[in-house]
Amino acid sequence: MKSTTAEPESHSNKPTRSYDLATFAGGCFWCMVAPFERKPGVKQVVSGYTGGQKVNPTYQEVVQGTTGHFEAVQITFDPRICSYDMLLELFWRQIDPTDPGGQFYDRGESYKTAIFYHNENQKRLAETSKKALIESGRFDKPIATLILPASPFYPAEDYHQDYHKKNPAHYKQYRAGSGREAFIQRHWDKPHKDHLKARLSPLQYEITQRDGTEPPFQNEFWNHNEDGIYVDVVSGEPLFSSVDKFDSGTGWPSFTRPIKKNCINERTDRSHGRLRTEVRSRKADSHLGHVFPDGPGPEGLRYCINSAALRFIPKERLEQEGYGEYTNLFQSRSQE
Repeated sequence: MKSTTAEPESHSNKPTRSYDLATFAGGCFWCMVAPFERKPGVKQVVSGYTGGQKVNPTYQEVVQGTTGHFEAVQITFDPRICSYDMLLELFWRQIDPTDPGGQFYDRGESYKTAIFYHNENQKRLAETSKKALIESGRFDKPIATLILPASPFYPAEDYHQDYHKKNPAHYKQYRAGSGREAFIQRHWDKPHKDHLKARLSPLQYEITQRDGTEPPFQNEFWNHNEDGIYVDVVSGEPLFSSVDKFDSGTGWPSFTRPIKKNCINERTDRSHGRLRTEVRSRKADSHLGHVFPDGPGPEGLRYCINSAALRFIPKERLEQEGYGEYTNLFQSRSQE
C-alpha cells in the first residue's frame, strides 16, 4: 500500500493534499536533515530509528547495537513538487555508499546506509538508482547501501531533532571533523573522473587525481615570471599569485603563500618513506604538491607545486576571465 499522509486544506471544497514518505539511513542523522529540508516540496524531516526489533528504542540502545535499528531520517514530501527520484539523487550525494561498516567517524550497525522503501514503486526506483550508480563507475569499490522494506519508524529524542539549528557551531564542527564534508567535496562536488579524463591532459590527470609528481625543470611554470594568478586546473579556484612566486632552485614553481589560506587543505603525507605535508585544493580536492618550512617569506614556507595542477591567468585577462577581484592584488602586495 502506498504510504502517504493527508493534510486537509483550509476550505472543505478544496482537494486533500497527499504527501508521500521517504526513509533513508545515511549514518549520523544530524547530518541528513538539512540537505533534504532545503528541497522544495519537502514538508518535514524527522530524525529517528528504524529497521530494528524493539519498540521505541532510546539513542543509547541504538548506538550500542542492541536493537538492530539504523539511525535514519523520515521525509514527508509532496511528489507533485519533489519526486522520489530527486530525493534518491540527493541521498546518494550525502553519503559514502561504499562503506559497509558505518559512515565516516561513526562505526557500527546503526550507522550503516540503507534506503527503506514504502511501496513497490519506491523499491523499483531505488534499485534502478543504485544500479545506475554502480554502472557510472564513480566509485571503484562495491556499493554497500542496502535496499530494505520500510518498518516502524520511531522519532528520536527531542534534542536530536533539527540539531543543525539548535547547535549550529557543533554541527558544523562535527560534519567537517567526521570526514563527511571532505568526502562529499571529493566524490560528489567535483566533476566525475570520466569527465576529467576527457578534459585534462594525461599528465594533468595523473598529478591532480593520482597524486603524481612531474619532472623538475621540465614543466610549464618552474621559471615562469609573468604577472598573474595561478588557478586550479580542475575547478578554476584561485590558488597562488605571481607576486608570491620565487625561484627555489628545485625546478618546480614555488610560492611563499597561497592567495588565501582557506583555498587549500594540508594533509600529512607518509608516502615514499618520508613525512611531508601535502597541499590540495579545497574545492576540487586536487593534489597540488607539498609545503616545506624552508621558504624565504615571513612565514618561512615554500609551497612547491606541480605546474600540471595549475592554469595561469595573465594580469591583463583577469577581468575578462572572471577574476577581476584580484586585479588589486599585485599593487597592494608589491607595497608590503
